[in-house]
Amino acid sequence: MDYDVVVIGAGPSGATAAEDLARSGCKVAFIDRDGRIKPCGGAVPPRLITDFHIPDKQLVAKVNTARMISPTGRQVDIPIENGFVGMVDREHFDEFLRERAKQAGAHRYTGTFLRITRDAEGTHVLYRDKISRNEMKLTAKLVIGADGARSNVARAEVEGGDKIPYVIAYHEIIEAPQATKTYDPMRCDVVYDGKISPDFYGWVFPHGGQASVGMGSMIKSVDVKQATADLRAASGLSDCKTIRKEGAPIPLQPLDRWDNGKDVVLAGDAAGVVAPSSGEGIYYAMVGGRVAATAAAASLASGRVKDLQLARKLFMREHKQVFRVLGAMQNAYYRSDERRERFVSLCHDVDVQKLTFEAYMNKKLVKARPLAHLKIGIKNIAHLTRLVSPLRT
Repeated sequence: MDYDVVVIGAGPSGATAAEDLARSGCKVAFIDRDGRIKPCGGAVPPRLITDFHIPDKQLVAKVNTARMISPTGRQVDIPIENGFVGMVDREHFDEFLRERAKQAGAHRYTGTFLRITRDAEGTHVLYRDKISRNEMKLTAKLVIGADGARSNVARAEVEGGDKIPYVIAYHEIIEAPQATKTYDPMRCDVVYDGKISPDFYGWVFPHGGQASVGMGSMIKSVDVKQATADLRAASGLSDCKTIRKEGAPIPLQPLDRWDNGKDVVLAGDAAGVVAPSSGEGIYYAMVGGRVAATAAAASLASGRVKDLQLARKLFMREHKQVFRVLGAMQNAYYRSDERRERFVSLCHDVDVQKLTFEAYMNKKLVKARPLAHLKIGIKNIAHLTRLVSPLRT
């Protein structure tokens, strides 16, 4: 089969790229590995719901509070004003996106990507069909690699694609109880405790009748399953039935280059677009898929392979500053329990709360209140230089 574009991987990024290209009139196919579910807390901000037309029935919960928990057990509850954070279950959300791409006109193939080859007839994507187990071939003018962190496409095709840093994330989906002293189905808990994760954080995110409990770490010696068991115990969730367990790498830094200068462009986790500090990936993955589709469509229309560079340029134009600020925050506060304690202390500040969630909900830094930014900057310096106690807010 000959296509304008073949998309490898059909999580939120690949499915979005395939749908956008199909709706623009391109002949597009996507290949996905059926049954794979990525470990993910599942939080989606209002901007994602609006920009990508997500129906309400895909939201398994609507959260109105975020609780930050420090190494000493200090709790800071941050209300989500004038809205909510939606929660999705990736088992169903990703399939919804794939089916929507198919309904838009994209051809769906199920199997495992093997390699990309080229000859006089064009660029060929080879994959192993799930049912027949035969090696199959799709021919395309362009390829979008959306096959996740440690992407095989990136490793083989794009300079630097084999060197992306990542966190190993692990979570367990459990049957959630009704509200208890330690669990609230309307609240996301984020645990900054070196005993759970020495360099990232743990989470307890409600999914309606279920919950995602997990953590992440770059340190290979960390026992992620034991850390998650400890987190469940601390949250009073040890006795809840475990429905499924999942683990996967999550990238921590966008690649410097997303295309190979010929016929391949990366999207989503394959390009490294997960927000530092928060580890948020669904929104940025879908934006990554959209800009990859835009770049591919531009290249097809113009015949210029240089237009593939548009994907990274468009993404960074809007999100580079946010990633830079979040990266600086992670480097400053995640390095020790003392720093994590100070970070949670800083979250007591009402201005920090408002500016943080305004930025999260709208996906851009808020510049409307310069005095608030100045005050937060001074408090940051005071904590990082130990001029104040972490017990002070």
